[in-house]
This record gives sequence, C-alpha cells and structure tokens, in this order.
Amino acid sequence: MKTIEETYQKKTPVEHILLRPDSYIGSVEKEAQQMYIWDEESERMVCRNIEYVPGLYKIFDEIIVNAADNKIRDPKMDVIKVSIDPEKNEISVYNNGKGIPVRIHKEENVYVPELIFGNLLTSSNYNDEEKKVTGGRNGYGAKLCNIFSKEFIVETADCEVKKYYKQKYRNNMGAKEEPEISRYTKGDFTRITFKPDLRRFKMDRLDDDIVALLKKRVYDLGGIVKDVKIFLNEKRISIKGFREYVKLYIPPGTNVVHQIINDRWEVALTTSEEQFQQVSFVNAICTTKGGSHVNHVVERIVEPLSEAIQKKEKGLSVKPFQIKSCMFIFVNCLIENPAFDSQTKENLTLRVSAFGSKCEPIADFVKSVIKNTSIVQKVASFAKARQSLQLKKTDGAKTSRLSGIPKLEDANFAGTNKSKDCTLILTEGDSAKTLAVSGLSVVGRDTYGVFPLRGKLLNVREASHKQIMENSEISSIKKILGLQHNKVYEDTSSLRYGHVMIMTDQDHDGSHIKGLIINFLDHFYPSLLKIPGFLQEFITPIIRATKKGQVRDFFTLPEYEEFKRSEEGWNIKYYKGLGTSTSADAKQYFSNLPIHVKHFTPLVDEDKELIDLAFNKKKADARKTWLLSFEPGTFLDQSLSHISISDFVNKELILFSMADNIRSIPSLVDGLKPGQRKVMFSCFKRNLRSEIKVAQLVGYVSEQSAYHHGEQSLCSTIVNLAQDFVGSNNINLLLPIGQFGSRLQGGKDAASPRYIFTSLSPLTRLIFNENDDAILNYLNDDNLSIEPEFYVPIIPMVLVNGAEGIGTGWSTSIPNFNPIDVVENIRRMIRGEDPVEMVPYYRNFRGSIEKIGEGKFQVSGVYKGDMDLEITELPVGTWTLNYKEFLESLVQAGVVKDFKEYHTEKTVNFTVKLAKHVSNLKLSNTITINNMVCFDENLGIKKYSTPKDILRDFYDVRLRYYSMRKDNMMKVMKDELVKLENKVKFIKEVSTGGLIINRRRKAEIIFDLESRGYARVDDYEYLLGMSILSLTVERIEKLNNEHAKRLEEYNKLAGKTPKVLWLEDLDAFEREYLKIVENEVKEYDDELSGRVKKGSRKPKSRSRAMDNPKKAKAAQKPKAAHEVDHSTDSDASQEKPWKKYNLT
Repeated sequence: MKTIEETYQKKTPVEHILLRPDSYIGSVEKEAQQMYIWDEESERMVCRNIEYVPGLYKIFDEIIVNAADNKIRDPKMDVIKVSIDPEKNEISVYNNGKGIPVRIHKEENVYVPELIFGNLLTSSNYNDEEKKVTGGRNGYGAKLCNIFSKEFIVETADCEVKKYYKQKYRNNMGAKEEPEISRYTKGDFTRITFKPDLRRFKMDRLDDDIVALLKKRVYDLGGIVKDVKIFLNEKRISIKGFREYVKLYIPPGTNVVHQIINDRWEVALTTSEEQFQQVSFVNAICTTKGGSHVNHVVERIVEPLSEAIQKKEKGLSVKPFQIKSCMFIFVNCLIENPAFDSQTKENLTLRVSAFGSKCEPIADFVKSVIKNTSIVQKVASFAKARQSLQLKKTDGAKTSRLSGIPKLEDANFAGTNKSKDCTLILTEGDSAKTLAVSGLSVVGRDTYGVFPLRGKLLNVREASHKQIMENSEISSIKKILGLQHNKVYEDTSSLRYGHVMIMTDQDHDGSHIKGLIINFLDHFYPSLLKIPGFLQEFITPIIRATKKGQVRDFFTLPEYEEFKRSEEGWNIKYYKGLGTSTSADAKQYFSNLPIHVKHFTPLVDEDKELIDLAFNKKKADARKTWLLSFEPGTFLDQSLSHISISDFVNKELILFSMADNIRSIPSLVDGLKPGQRKVMFSCFKRNLRSEIKVAQLVGYVSEQSAYHHGEQSLCSTIVNLAQDFVGSNNINLLLPIGQFGSRLQGGKDAASPRYIFTSLSPLTRLIFNENDDAILNYLNDDNLSIEPEFYVPIIPMVLVNGAEGIGTGWSTSIPNFNPIDVVENIRRMIRGEDPVEMVPYYRNFRGSIEKIGEGKFQVSGVYKGDMDLEITELPVGTWTLNYKEFLESLVQAGVVKDFKEYHTEKTVNFTVKLAKHVSNLKLSNTITINNMVCFDENLGIKKYSTPKDILRDFYDVRLRYYSMRKDNMMKVMKDELVKLENKVKFIKEVSTGGLIINRRRKAEIIFDLESRGYARVDDYEYLLGMSILSLTVERIEKLNNEHAKRLEEYNKLAGKTPKVLWLEDLDAFEREYLKIVENEVKEYDDELSGRVKKGSRKPKSRSRAMDNPKKAKAAQKPKAAHEVDHSTDSDASQEKPWKKYNLT
C-alpha cells in the first residue's frame, strides 16, 4: 500500500513538463499520419503517410518560428541558416537579425539570454496591450526545446554593447554552464544548437520521416518570410516568395492564382483533385489544421464563386461545402496576438474581429480564380452529378399498372408488350382533355392515354434543380412514360408509351406549350426525339366554313384569307381554343387522324440549336437576330404530314415570341401596347366624356375590342393610363377620379376598380385627333372590327410617357420627356431644322435631371442641411414608403438618430437627424437611354440610340398621315358638296315634274337618276331618303347656304399644307396643356406653402378633367441632392418652366 508521500507528490515545473509532455509539446509517441514533407529526390512537397513524434517536431518548430519572428523585430535581417545532422543528432538554427541583449536583467539579476532560454514562463510577449504579429506568446517556446534536449547551446551577439554570448545547457535543462562572454565587433546574430533527447521520444535516431518533415519546415520559411535568404545544411533554398513556394505542392503546369491581398495577407488557390486542402501559416507558424484564418479567407471566396456558378449554370443548386471541397488554398498571414487551441499551435482559434486586419479587398482575386482555375467547372460538374442522382429518384418504370397520378387516363396496353403501339396525348388543360377523351370513343382506349397539363410546362433549360424536383408535372410525365434519367434510348421498347402526341389550342400560347414540351424532351431525353414517329402533334381547325352541307376546315389564317378572296356565301365559325369544339367535332377529328395528326421529323443538330436559341436565356442576343428576321405573314404549312422541329421553331414558335414582344413593347407611332390601345379604342368608341366605373369599363373594353386576357390585367392597364403622380405619366390619357395610386407606393396603393371612376382627359382628343380615325387600319377579330394597328397622335407619346417592357429576346426602357420640348422639336423639324437634344422630364418632379455621360442622366432629389436634413424631393422611381423603410434601416444601424414625416400623397418632406455623416443617402440615381426599343410602323422591332432618332422616324410617319388625313377630309367634303348640289337639283326637278318618283319602282327611279347625271355617293339613299318636307323653297335656300359654307371650308382646307395642319394641332394642344400646367403649379405651390388647409377638400367634379389637375411643377434646374447647400424654397431654388411661356 502506497504511503501518503508516495500518493501525493509535488513536482518542479520542469519535472512536470517532462512527466506530462502532452500538455506542452504534444504527444511523445510515434504517430502515423498523412502529411506534407520535403522529398529530396523530386525536390517537391509530397503528401504521404509518415511516422513521426509530434513533440519532437514541435520543439524544432519553436526554434524555427523564433528565427522567423526576428524578421518582424529587425527588418534588416536577411539570413536564416538551418543545419540538421541526423548522424550527430544535432540541429542548429541561425539568424543574422538583432541579437539578444547581452546584459544583466536588473530585476532577475541574470543575463537576458539565460533568463529567456533557461527559465520557464519568460517572454517578451506578455504585454497584451501591445499588438504583435510574432509566433511566440505564452513563455514556453524555446525553453521546451531546452528541456527536451540532451544539449542546448545559445549563441548571440549584441552589437550595441559589442559582446558575444554563449551558454550551454545539458540534461533537459537540468545542468547549465556559466556563460562565455567576449568582445565582439561583427554583426548581430543568434544561433541555437540542440541535441534532442531522443530517449524522451522513444527514438534512437533522427529517422528519414522526421528529417523530411523538419526540412519541409525550413522550406516553409523560404516561401513565407520575405526578403530573407534561407539555407539548409549550407545550401541556399532557391524559393522566391510564396507563389513559387505554392508550386512545390502542385503538378507542373497547374494553374494557380496568387495575390498579395494587403501587407498582412497573401493567398494562393488552385483546384483540389480530391478534397479540401489547405496549407496555412500564422506569423510563420504552420497551422496544419487550419483554423479561423483559413475559414475567413474561404468564406470570402466561396460566396462569389457560388454566385458565379449560379450565373454560369442557371438553376444549379450548389452548397458551400461542395465549392470548398474543390479548393486547395494557401494562406500566409500576420495575426495580432494569435490564440490557438493548444501549445502545439496547429489550429488558430482567435475570432476574426481580433485579427487586426482582414483579407480584403479580394474581389480581383476571386475573378482571377473564376477565370484561371477549373474550380467553377469542377464544382458545377460535381453538383450536376449529384442532381442527376436525385433526378433518378423520380424515374418511371415500364409497368402495366400505374396509380397515384391525378387526371391520368391511362391506355389499357400501356406498360405491356404492346406499349410501343400506345400514344400518350398531352393536352392543354382539362377542357382539352375532355375533347380528347370524347375522341377516344372513335379510336378506343387500348392504345391511347390522355394526361392534361396545367398551363405551361416548366422551362427545364432555365429552371433550378429544386424547381424541377418539385414540379409534379415533370415527375408525372416521367412516370407515365416510364422515362429514366440520363438513359439514351435506341427505341421505345422500355417505355410505357411508344408515342407522345401534343394537343394544344391553335394559338400563340398553344405553340409555346408545344415548344416547352419539345424543350423538355430535348434537354433531358434528346435521343427520344431522334426516334421516327415518337413525337406528334394533334391540330384542330381555327376556322370552319360551312355552306349547304359542305364543310371546309382551315388550320391557318393565311390559308383562310386566300379562300375568302375567291369564295362567298359561306358561314364562318372561329375556334378560339379546343374548348370551342364540341364532342361531335372531337369524334370527327379522331375519325380523320391523317388530317389532324402531324409527325415531327427526327431531331438533327440544327433543330437542337434552334430549341436552345428559343429557350436559353443566355441566347438573348441571338434571339434578337432571329426575331429581326421575322417576316409578317409567316406561317407553318399544316397540310404537310411531317414537320421538322426547325420549321416549327422558325414558322410557328416565332409567332409566340413576336406576340410576346408585341404585348410588351410599344409602338413608335402611338406609344401604346395592344392592351392600352384596346382601352383607348373602346373609350373613343364610347366617346367617354362622362365618368364610368373602372370595373364597368373593363367589361366594355373586353366586349368591344375582343380582349382575351384576364380582367385584372386590364384593370391595371386602365389604372396605369390614368395615373398622374410623380414618376408615372407626363400626360395621363384617362382621368383619375378617385384613388388611382400615388407616389407613396408607386401606384400600388390604388383602390379597387369597383370604387374608382375614369373618363377621357380633355387633352386626349387633342393628341389623338378624331379626323385621323377614318384613315387608320383597323384590325378584325372573329368578324369584329377592333382597334387599329396603331393610332397617329400629333406628338410621339412614347417619348412623352416613356415605356418599360420585357418581351422575348427584347426589352425596352424609355424615360419620359417634356411634352413642350417634344412639341418644339417637331416645330423645328417642320421648319426643316434638326431637333435638339432633350433631357428626361417627369411631371411635378422638383429635383434635377442632368446629363452625366453619353446617354446617361443623373436624377437628384432635394435636401438641405448637414447633420439635420430636410428632404423635400426623392429621385424619380424612389417611392416615399420605400425611402421610409430605408431610413428605418439606417436608424437600426445607428446611422440616423431619428426622422419625422410631413409629406402628403403628392409631396415629400422628411426631417432627418443624422448620428454621423453618411456618404450615400440614396438621393440620386441614374437614367439611361441605351435600351429604347419600339415597333416601327411596319411591325419591325427597332432599337433607337437617341430620342432624336425616335422623333425623326415618328415625324416621317406622322407627316405622311397628315397628307392622308387631308386627302380623306377633302374627299369627304367634296362628297358632301356633291350631295348638297344634287339635293338642290333633285328638289327642283321633283317639284317641277321633271323627275317623277311617285308610284314607280325603285330601280326605275335609280335608272333615271343615273341618266340625269346624279352622282352616286355610296348609293342614292341621300336623295331617296329625303322627306316630303324637304321639297320646299326654304329647303333649297338652306341647302344653298350650307353648300356655300362647306365650299368655303373646302377651299380653306385645300389651301393648307399637311405641315400647316400639324402646326395648328400643335398650337391647340399646347394652349390647353399650358393652361393645365399653370393650374397645377398654383395648386401644388399652395400645398407646399401650407395655403391648402389640412383636411380641406375640393368638391369632387364628376366631369373634371385636367382642369382639376394634380399639383405639379416641372423643375428644370433645382438644387441637386449632391450639393452641400440645398435650398427647398420653391420660388428661389428652381426656375419655373412655364415662365418662358408667359404664364406667371
């Protein structure tokens, strides 16, 4: 039994270290581990399994790091020499930096070298107030090397006192000799020579593995310690900097990206072939396990790499660990007062905020990584492989019984040995499915199945992996057909169906659905499209003509138009969609399958390119070229039994793309999109002078203009046409009677269409002159005359109200311009002068808009003050509520102390107290004119470089239409004069008995009228329809007076040129417009100056137009938001544009 003395013992610090070395230097047992070591034969770093003792490695590392630290203390140091002699079991480390003071420490009464090498817990790094970037920290360091050495020799020179110092320790620092001190006149240096106590490490010699590892640390110094010559066993290491050092790890020719980020961070990166790898150093310490410094750098690289991968591979879901696993990163950094998880210092644990620096800026480095390494490609490849495995989870199989798929009408033979004869009909919605099922009564259900699609199939080419995985229709189609991901099909024997038939409406959206199905098959299963007869489509007529039992079906409009020119007396029925067809129609269709079923020819390379062109977002420029080649009248010949996918894309799908652009991009001529044009057509037809509820107008527009889209979309169109707040319309064509939205939320705060009213603005018919109505080219929809191709306003409304839109391949962004500037430019052009440059203009905006570059303008709000601000205008497009949310975020961030609001729905007024200066208060933005795209008069897409180019094209069209207007008006007036002359003649001849009309057949009377020279104006009803009371002398006098008046008007019009007519219209518009501006300015200034009492309200005028306008003021040169001294006095700070028109 142990005694108390044997059980409880006290050890000296040195005895404790030797007894429990793990806590100080790590394990003293041999460990097998895969590590990078120096390979003498290849002269490279190689990673292999070695056996080494961590404790022995650590005591060597402490001496190496001390030598490197001395470079921080003494920048003049330029040599480190290391000698490793396995035969003698001797290691020496020398540096020529500033030596250790050879002086007596006054408090400890020993020489400083003895104090720091022969006494535990001594260090120069104990002052935590001092920020140091050296490796030593805790006061053990070199003493541990002394303790675990049989012999430890310290040599140093102190040039300040011209002394050389040498002292030897033996037996684990247990014995020390007196120091040898002599005069020394050469340079400073320090040399540590030691013989490890191999017995302590259960070793009998320095074996090859440990020597290779120690040499690796010497080579580390060559890469990480700048401007120092490194020698190993008297041979200089020829590594010039960190970049060359990194190349020791990677195969020759491998791309590596290296950058000195700043004076404390140096980073290199290449692609890892296996897993994440890192080689890192903190203050010359090799952190083999990495730590917070490596994580800091990796995180700053991974996020932008992820964005780059997402940009390159749309829809690819990539996790940070996937990117990290492809990285081999090298980090060399200096960290203030580093902290590690143990004395072995393999893992940095210091938090990033305490580093004393950050690895930034790193953006250029990341760009270089993307460009010069294969990391992005490799990560994308791995992610795709992973996604491919996930997609296989939704694979189908050839099974005769399939359940759990709603609405599927499965063929009886599907999945059996007769499956190759089966056809799956994919329909556009449930009503089309009903039509197909009706047809199955003719062909039977053994070999035909039906599955309805819910609208448009997902564009898998652009969808994310998550979207595809979660898309039930894609999964259902795979299961129904028995499709297996990534399988290449030679034939359809492994599928549940041998054919796929697409059955959609014969409209543009139906074509798009066909294209999306083809896109799905081409993207995932292109081999199926190469199998003859696999893909088919079922077409139905869009027009049916009947006559005395005869039936003619037409599958394209051009085909019908040609028939109509040569045939008469047929009853015409338009089929808007598959839902229009009856069950009887369905049975007739399926009784004539050769007519209705078209086969797509096998896929070829040209087909694949065109599918990609149509559905790949990256091909936007190519799509523009494709769409520019479109020729009106293009159609797919449906009389052919086989159709190539190229023909489908170029002759049918292109019509959808054009229709999408037509819906989204305005006409150069009238500035309207089709939905807007339908609204204006209906309002003109109704002569909408009195107010109507918006919800009621929606119904009227749908009925009169054959509007086929959703009511909500039409409501939005009407509301947008009536909006007049800052940033919306410069001229609202409809009146906003009620709450149509405000600048508070950019119009999103409009009331329900059930509660708001509208009518035509008095300006509208001054812009869209009624005399032009008769010369327009009106469209026809299902025998209903609807809106024209375009209107011909007297000014280019596309410049007045601007436009935004995104179509297929094309988008447009046109800012608003001042109507008066536009009018003046047109007058210049009428005079034969060139138009002048215009600056964007927004009604009632009180900030400034200034040109800052070619096609670029800066829009600035208005504020005054320094730390206490008053903001009285926001940039165009910055809505009040959004800006309030921005200010609230600044309050949360401690940048803004507080802010108050004094604005109305029309004006802006924030008072803001700043806590500190802010560089960006978001009080300016930019407007560009580099994407002004319109349809020209010939329905061609055209991009305009400047507003002047738009003016020139508009001018040519409008002037031609003024000639057409004059010609038409002259004809109408002439016809009216002839009618008046003939009426007088008719009355006289009937009164005198020269022309007898009583008791005679109409045909006889018409024969007499023709023989007597009466002009036929359309017909003779203008004469024969006159009443008995018209046959009087008084009537003759009245007709003669009217004829004289009309003749005067005719002669007056004949004397005017088209340009004069245009100038008259411009004058009439300008007069009315400037009256409105004057009223708006007064009302707007009243509100700003407080003359409009809070809570007061003007009486609602149901017939009011812009004579009761929103308060507006168009600022031309206000104080801009980027100036320091900002005045918000509306009279002092801004020139009022209406002054030049003498309106003040």
